Amino acid sequence: MDAKILVLPGDGIGPEVTAKSVAALEKVASRFGHRFVFEEALMGGIAIDKTGTALPDETIKAAEGCDAILLGAVGGPKWDNPSAAVRPEQGLLKIRQHFGLFANLRPVKAYPMLAEHAPLRRELLEGVDMLFVRELTGGIYFGARQEQGESDRAYDTMLYSVDEVKRVADVAFRAAQGRRKKVTSIDKANVLAAMRLWRRTVVEVHEDFSDVALEHLLVDAATMHMLTRPASFDVILAGNMFGDILSDEASVLAGSLGMLPSASLRSDTFGLYEPIHGSAPDIAGQGKANPTGTILSAALLLRYSLRLEAEAQAVEQAVEQTLAEGARTADIAPRGGPYVSTDEFAATVLAHI
Repeated sequence: MDAKILVLPGDGIGPEVTAKSVAALEKVASRFGHRFVFEEALMGGIAIDKTGTALPDETIKAAEGCDAILLGAVGGPKWDNPSAAVRPEQGLLKIRQHFGLFANLRPVKAYPMLAEHAPLRRELLEGVDMLFVRELTGGIYFGARQEQGESDRAYDTMLYSVDEVKRVADVAFRAAQGRRKKVTSIDKANVLAAMRLWRRTVVEVHEDFSDVALEHLLVDAATMHMLTRPASFDVILAGNMFGDILSDEASVLAGSLGMLPSASLRSDTFGLYEPIHGSAPDIAGQGKANPTGTILSAALLLRYSLRLEAEAQAVEQAVEQTLAEGARTADIAPRGGPYVSTDEFAATVLAHI
């Protein structure tokens, strides 16, 4: 297979971890007989510095000619000013909206070899394997708002349409059919009108998936259950803000934010792939970054955009084997214990592909 992939290294540790992800994809191409062509472009704080905007038109044009996008991370203290007219995170919202990337998939898996260092008891982590399906182009992040300024009031609007909820709910139920056949829909229907629309629309979509069990949880209850009975979850369907918060919370189940990948998809095979962590500028350039989330994002790219399942599994198994052999980056090492560098960890993963 021939494929063209746009790489957006971004800020902070972004360039470090995306380089390891690209190396993993190159190893896959070599082993399985594919040809992947990579192109780099600007996004985030570095794009603001060089072009004055977080997502230049040239980057959008380059992405339109590619099969998928691989993103590192954006942002950092240099641009961390909520009142600024241009912010790195605006690039994320713009690229999601431009390409219609409405479904964000975030798998969360607890690795037994990391359980003893996780903040939860080992027995709570047994069998934890969940998939967040987060709506990505609607909700409070995209509703009408009054920006901060001279006014002493500000607002953000949570807005959802039936069609927006239907399409992401369909993704969740289809994903559950290939897993343990259970969807947990998260809302705040007892308070918010948008969430009452969310719940009744999910119930409507569920009528076409009689083989899948559906439960509803208020978001505050979900946060508790995720830390007291995490193995009970299979597919978790959530709106933009709740899905953002809950999936970050779930990172403690895997051991670190650095472990988690994500895929942002639309109705065809085009997608954007990135780790869920931020740019971590405090450790940039020190060899401490965990490349696992980005390497596993490359596996999702292989699975969803290129439809190469065997290759995706090869990458995932290489990561598991690396962890099983005891390799630990700083964020998942025992407190005060030894750890390997970003380069060393990635090299071991590549050796197992």
